[in-house]
Amino acid sequence: MTKNTNIDERIVDLVNQLKPITLEEMSGIKLMNRTDTKFVTNKHKLAELLKMVQGKYYAQFTNESMIAEYITTYWDTDTLRFYFDHHNGRAPRQKVRVRTYVGSDLTFLEVKTKNNHGRTKKKRIEVPSQEVKTVQAEADPFLDKLVHSSLDAFHPTVQNHFHRITLVNYEKTERLTIDFNVQFHNFETQADAQTGDLVIIELKRDGNVYSPILDVLRHLRIKPSGFSKYCIGSVMTNRHLKHNMFMEKMVWVEKLVGAKLERC
Repeated sequence: MTKNTNIDERIVDLVNQLKPITLEEMSGIKLMNRTDTKFVTNKHKLAELLKMVQGKYYAQFTNESMIAEYITTYWDTDTLRFYFDHHNGRAPRQKVRVRTYVGSDLTFLEVKTKNNHGRTKKKRIEVPSQEVKTVQAEADPFLDKLVHSSLDAFHPTVQNHFHRITLVNYEKTERLTIDFNVQFHNFETQADAQTGDLVIIELKRDGNVYSPILDVLRHLRIKPSGFSKYCIGSVMTNRHLKHNMFMEKMVWVEKLVGAKLERC
């Protein structure tokens, strides 16, 4: 049994020890004054975190599992407008993506907008599948309203595939999404890449209400850190892409996971 197999099994075991909460029960949690904060760590720290939140957090339970599977395809312009807006620190900025919740067989066309104050809003419409071109008549008005372009202005660039654990504190004032086993595929270069032991955590909480998980994160020395799956996935799967603004992030993540994130 390999080292990675051991830690993966440990994570599954710890998640299964948490009390379950259904998607229907989750829908009743309204975070009206929401703030989002990202953290980046590795699987060994994640196992410690899951041990420390026992008795304080629920785990979302969907289709007989507490670990969900996601597939996301990012769409961009021929000049990679959305990638370079992020790379150059532009705000407000947007991303267009198609996300499939594999377990529930639901797919949405989504537009994420980050404003000048660091707040992110997401708008979406349901579509039949990742083949969003089949519903262009529905997609065009949606995109025109939010990004002032039709679907023809974009094309699929990078796809990711990952697993997610979603935690909710007992007081139901915050949600925590935990993404791992992230893999990338680039439609332009046909390159694939994996992120090893990388774990991406996002805390969504109701304003400045006390957060139990922040105490856990501080104890584990897991600090806030921005991380874009689209941008890092683009860098890892296209060696010719300008990425100087992400170089420091890449080096830091490599130290964190103890392995080099190869550019393909």
